[in-house]
Amino acid sequence: MNPTTNPDHKMIEELSLNHWQPLSTLLYDGWVLRFAKGYTKRANSIQPIHYSTQDVHEKIEECERIYASHQLSTIFKITPFVQPNHLDQLLQERGYTIVDRTHIQTRSLENLKEPDHPDVKINEQLTEEWLDHFCRLNQVNDLHRGTMEQMLTNICTRVGFISLLIDGQVVACGFGVVERGYMGLYDIITDANFRNRGLAEQMILHLLHWGKENGAAFSYLAVVANNAPALKLYAKLGFSKIYTYCYRVKEAKV
Repeated sequence: MNPTTNPDHKMIEELSLNHWQPLSTLLYDGWVLRFAKGYTKRANSIQPIHYSTQDVHEKIEECERIYASHQLSTIFKITPFVQPNHLDQLLQERGYTIVDRTHIQTRSLENLKEPDHPDVKINEQLTEEWLDHFCRLNQVNDLHRGTMEQMLTNICTRVGFISLLIDGQVVACGFGVVERGYMGLYDIITDANFRNRGLAEQMILHLLHWGKENGAAFSYLAVVANNAPALKLYAKLGFSKIYTYCYRVKEAKV
């Protein structure tokens, strides 16, 4: 991946670290090691986006030992900003495989379309009700529910937890996090029985307006590159790609 000189793009990587919190973090010579009991790659991977001064081979081996001690696979998030910039090639040579190629997309919050589905709730505090619906729609098991709750509680900036209702029933939910003029969109999910009705678009429009009212001038999101329905939805909403990242994964030895 080719480095980019746009500082705003790297800032989005920093925001994404803040907006999808792990349970614990270890800083290692500019690399950010994140741990959340295995719940999501984002929260259980190495983010090598800052300076790196020590021998990179020794650092990789130490990271492998640390993650193995937590019974986790070693996962690196490979963005255009990795340090050192040849890290991706080194990991490939060590047998790491690429998974989940993902696009970061953004849009300005100027000229937002008004939503026409009025029945939504936005809470700025995490509630048991929202978490119940989130876990139901995302099929989060009881083992990971407590982890997810703590991860969401760990977010330090303004959060909007949104639910969209049909006839009093929550059929879609997600959340947005506002910081430094951006709002990140996370875990936008619609009940499988209510898809292809434009409900996700309506919910996101409500969330974008909420973000703008709370100081955001732009929004960003991450979408897996092969998720055609999501790509179509976000294009309709005016989002466009600014860069791509992937994960390099080395499976834990059993």
